[in-house]
Amino acid sequence: MDDSRCFSVRMDLGSGAVADLVLWKNWRRSVLFLVCSTGFWFLFEFAGYNWVSFVSNVLLLLVVILFFWAKSASLLNRPLPRIPSLEISEETVVKAAEKARVWINKQLSIAHDIAFCGNLKLFGQVAICLWLISYISSFFSFLSLAYICVLLSFSLPVLYEKYQTSIC
Repeated sequence: MDDSRCFSVRMDLGSGAVADLVLWKNWRRSVLFLVCSTGFWFLFEFAGYNWVSFVSNVLLLLVVILFFWAKSASLLNRPLPRIPSLEISEETVVKAAEKARVWINKQLSIAHDIAFCGNLKLFGQVAICLWLISYISSFFSFLSLAYICVLLSFSLPVLYEKYQTSIC
């Protein structure tokens, strides 16, 4: 067989913490991630909980805990909890805006090429892909589709790495 088709999944995933997580090298973190994502999926999909309500309640809980911690610290002559500065630097915002601008301009250029350059083959491919995405998404909610993608991203790379010799 031709070994040029075979590749290292770990190298393609960046050979870092993400690769360890997805390839189950650190199985406790992988299990924790899957359990948390399953819990969130169940909470939002079946229990009918709303994302905005969830974020609001988590932030409310955080504020209440910090408030009572600060009040109890002053009553017990303890130091206040150390909270880092919650500011975003102007440099970070400028970098993010520049990356977003470049990405948006690239996407607009591709959209311009598809719409106005008259490449019928590319237009047909994009139209078919968008129709397939629309058709598939009619069977699932966005959250269920995202959960299925998480499950697949945690199972397919491991299966490929395990059976790579028989696949290649």
